[in-house]
Amino acid sequence: MSTATETTTTGAEQAPPEAADGFEPDRATLAAVLAPGQRPPRPSPLAASAAFGWRAMLKIKHVPEQLFDVTVFPIMMTLMFTYLFGGALAGSTSEYLQFLLPGIMVMSVVMTTMYTGVAVNTDIAKGVFDRFRTLPVWRPSAMVGYLLGDMFRYSMASVVILLLGLALGYRPDGGPVGVVLAILLLVGFSFAFSWVWTMFGLLLRSEKSVMGVSMMVLFPATFLSNIMVSPDTMPGWLQAFVDVNPVTRVVAAVRGLMDGNVEGSELAWVFVASALLIAVFGTLTMRLYNRK
Repeated sequence: MSTATETTTTGAEQAPPEAADGFEPDRATLAAVLAPGQRPPRPSPLAASAAFGWRAMLKIKHVPEQLFDVTVFPIMMTLMFTYLFGGALAGSTSEYLQFLLPGIMVMSVVMTTMYTGVAVNTDIAKGVFDRFRTLPVWRPSAMVGYLLGDMFRYSMASVVILLLGLALGYRPDGGPVGVVLAILLLVGFSFAFSWVWTMFGLLLRSEKSVMGVSMMVLFPATFLSNIMVSPDTMPGWLQAFVDVNPVTRVVAAVRGLMDGNVEGSELAWVFVASALLIAVFGTLTMRLYNRK
């Protein structure tokens, strides 16, 4: 008798409350609660990329120390190399500044591209990318958003160096149009070059590994170029490397635009190289991203 009573009681306790109360919500009620309005349309690739780019901008707002590498670092590099090498190489700091400033601008901006890979790797370690991949948005928009945010940093570094150079006596013969075109060209190439570091950010295990690999590439690429001195003063074997160095071509194009004597072949090379970087490393980045 007690066993039957326990069984009856247990069954009553396990019964769902809807059945016990005699209430069963209909489909219309559930739909009204779960979806009170129409489903918003899926964002376009441009809108999704802009949203992720705005996220990158907000990170700078909340951690303004991120701007040190595009403000303090370019100022330090410009002052150091101008007054360290100006008298020895050109006999005058003002004359050397006319040659150096476009190169230092390229050097500072290109070296900051590695932080894109560092930011990607950091978000992966924190699990942020797992949430991004569940969103119904264009899959590459998260990566493009990083690069859009970094384009602001590249532009800021270029403007900081230009203003410092003007204060020190730099006078671009290409005028305002040449300067603006040079900065746009540099920012566009840096956008394409950043895809290299997004790939490494997905491929390597830690942000220290990303920084280590990027430094091994960027230091030889920037110092063994035409940034500091003309390649004509170098040994023949070194000139062969400098002439095929991509940074050398970018510096030549930027310097030509700012000096008012740019060559069309240099501009064409930068455009083709940028397209190839996006096509190759952008594709590799998205394959790694989909498999991560």
